[in-house]
Amino acid sequence: MSDTRRTLPVIQPPEAPSEPPIFEKIAILGLGLIGGSLALAARRTWPRALVIGVDDKAVLEQAMVLHAIDVAADDPVVIAEADLVVLAAPVRANIALLDELAEHVTGAAVVTDVSSTKREIVAAARRLPDRLPFIGGHPFAGAPRGGIAHARPDLFAGRPWLFTPADDRHGEALDRLQRFVTALGAVPRVLPPPAHDRLLAFLSHLPQLTASALMHVVGTEAGADGLALTGRGLADTTRLASSPASIWRDICATNRDEVAAALDALIVAVEGLRDDLSSGGAPAPGTRWRRHATRSSSSSKGSATT
Repeated sequence: MSDTRRTLPVIQPPEAPSEPPIFEKIAILGLGLIGGSLALAARRTWPRALVIGVDDKAVLEQAMVLHAIDVAADDPVVIAEADLVVLAAPVRANIALLDELAEHVTGAAVVTDVSSTKREIVAAARRLPDRLPFIGGHPFAGAPRGGIAHARPDLFAGRPWLFTPADDRHGEALDRLQRFVTALGAVPRVLPPPAHDRLLAFLSHLPQLTASALMHVVGTEAGADGLALTGRGLADTTRLASSPASIWRDICATNRDEVAAALDALIVAVEGLRDDLSSGGAPAPGTRWRRHATRSSSSSKGSATT
């Protein structure tokens, strides 16, 4: 975000009957795929709520064209009266933003985030004053490509939204957030931060790294001419490799121990495959893996998650 403060015009939402908003002034800091989709979903669900977007000017202009936000600025000064603050930048940027919130938010507000790792940000949020209760959040939804250009209001429909409270002190804030995401179509779940990070290392972070490594190996060995012969199988298997690298650097840096453990487990499995081939047999665990794959495909919509 730039240091120069610029405010774009307010777009008045159309009048329409709706339920009273759970939060009347929703500030979203970071309008990528998740933040942009959240803005679109909130404006559609509560036309009377005010959605405030904070990001770079180019992103804000796209958001205004999409009617994703009511107020746009590239400086957090505009979030002074927000009663919900959502940190939707990459995780290390979100951690840095925590230190600025007490200065910019003048009243009481619930604070949450959408980061894919939770231990570091939950620990950092302990520095916030009591008037800014923090509940870690992670919508388990996504798409192969990021950015507000790919945002859509139904991104969270039927998808889990994980919350990771540090303790039991902020039960009211957690309850409001659960009602908020339920109204957006998501399914709230509660996990301790360490359990979240271990689970996501296997469900999200390991698949991303595996797809990237696989694409690197195949691309290096097959070359451009070989890749031109591929069909949908390789594309489907490696599509996660197109995810923004900057996001994944932050994720790996803030969950390195659990990601390392997940990689170790995968390495053992791959070495087992190689050992089976060396002994002249077929990969023995294949049936078991296919059973897990069937369960996974029956519960997934096929979108990338972070």
